[in-house]
Amino acid sequence: MTTTEAELRSLHAWLLADSQARRCADVRWDAAAQAPVGGMGPLLDVVSLVIGSGFSAASLAVSIVQWRSTRGAGAPSVTVEQPDGGRVTINDMPADEAERLLRSLFDARPEERDGS
Repeated sequence: MTTTEAELRSLHAWLLADSQARRCADVRWDAAAQAPVGGMGPLLDVVSLVIGSGFSAASLAVSIVQWRSTRGAGAPSVTVEQPDGGRVTINDMPADEAERLLRSLFDARPEERDGS
């Protein structure tokens, strides 16, 4: 298992253990793309969240920031991406800044997103 895969599995487990995330989203382990015929498995593993009506950007931000804090120095950034391509990256920032970024991602129309 690669370091990246181990980190994704850790984030997946963290989100599954978060009662708010489980209540408001379907947390899945997926492959973003399949390898070509004869390839050796998925090209990219992802943690997928199918958001429900009770979704809270604040709760997701807190959960991601808390998970990153358990990773120590060099914690990986977490990129949250919409199916339409809008995305934000959460790195070394306080939970309120992560929440602001997630709200901008989920509240804005695709042409209004800044992509940061």
